[in-house]
Amino acid sequence: MPDSNPPDRPNFIVFMTDDQGYGDLSCMGNTDFRTPHLDRLAASGARFTNWYSNSPVCSPSRASLLTGRYPGNAGVRSILAGHRTASGLPAEAPTLADALKPLGYQTALVGKWHLGLAEESRPHHHGFDEWFGFMAGCIDYYSHIFYWDMNRGGPGNDPTHDLWHNNAEVWDNGRYFTELIAERAVRYVRQAANGGQPFFLYVAFNAPHYPMHAPQAYVDRFPHLPWDRRIMAAMLSAMDDAVGAIMAEVARQNLAENTAVFFMSDNGPSRETRNWLDGRKDPYYGGSAGMLKGHKFSLYDGGIRVPAIMSWPARIPAGQVIDTPGVAMDVFPTFLKAAGRRPAGYELDGVDLTPVVAGGAPGAQRDIFWEMDGQTAMRRGPWKLVLNGQLVEGAPPEDDVHLANLDEDMAERHNLKDAHPELVAELTEAAQTWRAAIEKRWEAEWAPRISGTTTHTAYVP
Repeated sequence: MPDSNPPDRPNFIVFMTDDQGYGDLSCMGNTDFRTPHLDRLAASGARFTNWYSNSPVCSPSRASLLTGRYPGNAGVRSILAGHRTASGLPAEAPTLADALKPLGYQTALVGKWHLGLAEESRPHHHGFDEWFGFMAGCIDYYSHIFYWDMNRGGPGNDPTHDLWHNNAEVWDNGRYFTELIAERAVRYVRQAANGGQPFFLYVAFNAPHYPMHAPQAYVDRFPHLPWDRRIMAAMLSAMDDAVGAIMAEVARQNLAENTAVFFMSDNGPSRETRNWLDGRKDPYYGGSAGMLKGHKFSLYDGGIRVPAIMSWPARIPAGQVIDTPGVAMDVFPTFLKAAGRRPAGYELDGVDLTPVVAGGAPGAQRDIFWEMDGQTAMRRGPWKLVLNGQLVEGAPPEDDVHLANLDEDMAERHNLKDAHPELVAELTEAAQTWRAAIEKRWEAEWAPRISGTTTHTAYVP
């Protein structure tokens, strides 16, 4: 039951983009294309300069956002497979939707799920009353077919159609998926506004994840850009317009003042060669991590530090730029508290950021940790430690131990491990202790029942 039941409980909208780099919003410093709707959203509330995903790849980062836990504590540590029996998010890890439903909230997902296709892993078993979208990791934007498994062995390596509405397969061939997301989300806001209850809407874009598809009208906006950057700009502009359409409907329904909105990317930009769509095998550079080092798959900041915005006009002062580190798993406790329920009773690794965004308080000092295959990382204040850090997936580690002061070296260019041996030892012990606990729980609780991951390999400390 709620600890209080305020009559003005907010609505919640969470936007998540896919493989969007830290530098690919104009409010974050991008200059070669504009994202006016997200810029406006940022101006209406708080823009975070030190916001992190919980993982450099999509399934774990989405699991953390929805459960408020580290990926290893949520039962999802790797990119999940896309065949129709792939297991995923376990029922023992309740989502924000699960937590809000008993408080009287309507709940919906529009877009990408990627937390399992087996029946028990699907959105309606994780608190969503209404859902529309796809369940694998990526789809063709026009046919909505999952092709990625074609070059892999094992089950599910044939193309698979992947478009669903409330667990029934549907077809809408030829419709650009980003525009479908906007259409369905606008329809849901209108429906929910007439429902007499507050709502939680999770809008999970697949843009700008490959395949690099965009309508010609968007491509034509950027004739001055090289091809890879031009398609990136087109895809992100379509996504920005979708956000604008959804927020315009919120305003039309007179809900803007008391709707709490959060936006982030799931991880850093992809350098995967399949982004090119022309057979070339050199890395893709269409997305930008700004001045950050690393990209998707890496635990350097370019893989995990992402653009983020929080807006709630009724509570969050406009025009804020917040440097306090935040992480995806903080959204669950922050929004649950806003709904009138204390997070006690839920296993959560995130913290309530309301004092920071609404009250101007400095963030409490804490350690934040990450793990990805052989990599482990942590942040404590300005210090960032990366163990076995990789810049290119599958390559040997760049450095066994890398220490950076992010206040002085945001790009992690200078390895200070030799200058601070005692700090390195202290942070290394903390990181390895945390990682060991994750591994112990994983082997005892999650590993025996989870199948169908695509990237996780054994951890060797």
